[in-house]
Amino acid sequence: MIVIQAKLISLNQEDKQTVLDLMRRWSSCMRFAYNRLLEGEKRADLKRKLPQVFNLNSRYVDDAIMKARSTLESAKELGKSPRKVIFGGKKLFRKLQKHHLNGKAYEKLKIRWQEKRKGNLYSRGDKSKKGNLNTRIEVRKNGTFLRINVGERKYVYARIEAGYKKNKRREELLQEIAESNIPYSVELKLKNGNIYAYFAIEEKYPEIKITKEKGVIGIDINAYPDNISWTEVDEKGNLISYGNIPMPELVSGSKDKKEYFRWHYAHEIVKIAKEKGKAIVIEKLDIKEKGKKGDFSGRKSRRIRHNFSYKSLLSKIKTLAKREGIEVIEVDPSYTSIIGMLKYSPQYMITKDIAAAYVIARRGLGLQEKIPDNYMKFLNALTVEELEELKEYVKKTVRNKKLKKKHLKEIKKAIEFLQSLGSEPERVLKPLDGTSFSAHDFWRVLKVAVVTPLSPEKVPRDFSTLKGLLIQGKWRDP
Repeated sequence: MIVIQAKLISLNQEDKQTVLDLMRRWSSCMRFAYNRLLEGEKRADLKRKLPQVFNLNSRYVDDAIMKARSTLESAKELGKSPRKVIFGGKKLFRKLQKHHLNGKAYEKLKIRWQEKRKGNLYSRGDKSKKGNLNTRIEVRKNGTFLRINVGERKYVYARIEAGYKKNKRREELLQEIAESNIPYSVELKLKNGNIYAYFAIEEKYPEIKITKEKGVIGIDINAYPDNISWTEVDEKGNLISYGNIPMPELVSGSKDKKEYFRWHYAHEIVKIAKEKGKAIVIEKLDIKEKGKKGDFSGRKSRRIRHNFSYKSLLSKIKTLAKREGIEVIEVDPSYTSIIGMLKYSPQYMITKDIAAAYVIARRGLGLQEKIPDNYMKFLNALTVEELEELKEYVKKTVRNKKLKKKHLKEIKKAIEFLQSLGSEPERVLKPLDGTSFSAHDFWRVLKVAVVTPLSPEKVPRDFSTLKGLLIQGKWRDP
């Protein structure tokens, strides 16, 4: 999606008020549609009755319903209550409720909130109508204009100011869009008394030329330390090279600064993939609001969302890769860190973050991770007494507040798993036969049994001590 921002100018006072009234009615229609969708009303019923209520044509109404549905679905995806959505911005609304400002400062804040609440209009593009019927770009001798349908076959023409003299490319691009008759969407927003237009068109990407045929680049983005870990693997899944890209600029700073550096780091990743001629494999994450749902929870989820907008960075990597004709593969991120730290970190003497990127790369090639035999033999050798001792050790650590309670649940599940296998000599060599546990559950068992005694307070970053157990099968050495 390509978005071009422009300012609407050369509007006389009467025309500006007409456009503002249209934006106010459209915003009211969108909020009304949102509340009716919450109550279970159908789109077709709303589209039939709302044009008369808000004096809007059917296209404007349909776009308002679409925006309302999008807001509703977004709230659900983020784990928010759809009934608590505040149009105009929750943050501004909470500030107004506090009444900590008086006079001009309070009025200025109130105007900002009202502009965000009432100063909106969205119009979708339509290929059959050669671009956009309600808000159309028109090129004239004296400049580029936006023709806005304000109702009853009446139009307001506003000149588009899309760039300064030294940067006229945006206005030239808008003229090219108008002359090509391709569909484009227009969104109007009121800010500080001025009306801004945002033109959006679907970007056409070149044909994919760099695929996973010659291997891939696996990407793991870490909240602590703030960096991108990457690994290069061949088509068979063998590790070739790896590296880390620190991202200190994304820890703090303004929104614009973080956005700039997100693009910067996305360019670095795509540059690596292009130079090596390999596809990119990334995690497909759905991080929920407040850390209550999703792939991560609590502090890690909040840090990822607030410090460097994890999903935004991944989205930029996908966009830039597509522009370069590089295939992007998204994989399930479940247990990539656990598998990496237990299997590949001690084997290759690499950090758990690099190891996680390696697992992601292999998963992108469709490879499965076999549990090492020596780990199976280690679990098979654990006696019931040792398991109970480990369980009591974890309980004591939890009481001392050195471990979170979730670790106690993990160790209980590990013990339940091993005890469910019976007492045959070869019980762990086929650990999943006849049980309700998945392969991922078994990796969790390994993490609890191996990592917890090694470092009870937190997951270590150095797993070199596991090399003897993994490679040589040494697990009785104190």
